[in-house]
Amino acid sequence: MNRIDAAFQSLKEQNRTALIPFITVGDPDVETTVAIVHELEAAGADIVELGVPYSDPLADGPVIQSSSQRALQNRITIVDCMRVAKTCREQGSKLPFILFTYYNPVLQLGLEHFFDLVLENEISGLIIPDLPIEEHGPLKELSVKHSIHLIPLVAPTSNERIARIVSEAAGFIYCVSSLGVTGTRSQFFEGINDFLQTVKNSTTLPIAIGFGISSREQVDRFSEICDGVVVGSAIVKQIEKVLPELKSESTREQGLLQIREFVSQLRN
Repeated sequence: MNRIDAAFQSLKEQNRTALIPFITVGDPDVETTVAIVHELEAAGADIVELGVPYSDPLADGPVIQSSSQRALQNRITIVDCMRVAKTCREQGSKLPFILFTYYNPVLQLGLEHFFDLVLENEISGLIIPDLPIEEHGPLKELSVKHSIHLIPLVAPTSNERIARIVSEAAGFIYCVSSLGVTGTRSQFFEGINDFLQTVKNSTTLPIAIGFGISSREQVDRFSEICDGVVVGSAIVKQIEKVLPELKSESTREQGLLQIREFVSQLRN
C-alpha cells in the first residue's frame, strides 16, 4: 500500500487529522534538511512535503521564495531533493514523502527517468502546481503505473472543474484555502467552509487544506472538516528565524529543537 494511503487510514482509525509540514529542501543545506525532517517526525508530522527550490515559482509566496533563493545558492537540484527522502528513510524515518515541484525540472530529467528516481528514493506522492489536469496525461499515466500518487490542487475558483479534478486524483485532494500565493493569513475568505464541503462531497479521498495555515487555532478549526492540514510558510519562516543557530555547529541542536517545538504546538 502507498504510504500516504496507509497514513490516512491509520489516522482515520485514530480519529486524527494529518499534520503535513512543507519545507524547502536545501535551506540552509541538504544535511540540515535531513535533520529537520527527523525533527518534524518527532514533533508529530504525519506526511512531509519536500519542496524543490525553483527560481520562477507560480504558487510560492515571499517566505518560500526567499527560502528557495537561499537553497539555490547551494546549487540544489531536484535529484538532491529526492535523495533527502531516501537518506531519511535509511536513517529510520517512517514518513510518507511528497515531492512538491514545478514541471520544468521534471521535464528536464525526462518522465521515465524521473519516475525511476521517485521510486528509487521512496517518494510516495507528487504535487506539481503548474501542471493542469488538461495537460497531465503522460505523467498521470506513469504515476498510476508506478503507484505514485499525483495529488491535485483545487482552489475556490476551480468551480465546475472540481468534479473533473477530483475524479482523477489519488492520495488526497489538496484544497487551496484562498486566492493568491502561499503565506500566513489571519483570515480566510467567507465561503471557505462551503468550498471545502463541496470538495468533500465530490470525492471519497481524504481532503487537506493548505496555503495560509500558521497557528494551532487554525489547525484545530480546519481539522473539524478536513482530513489533513498543510503548514508551509509558517514552518519555513521558523527555519529562517533560527538560521544563525542552524549554521553553527555549537548551536545547531538548539535551532533544531526550536523547529521541533514550533511544529509540536501545531499538533491537535
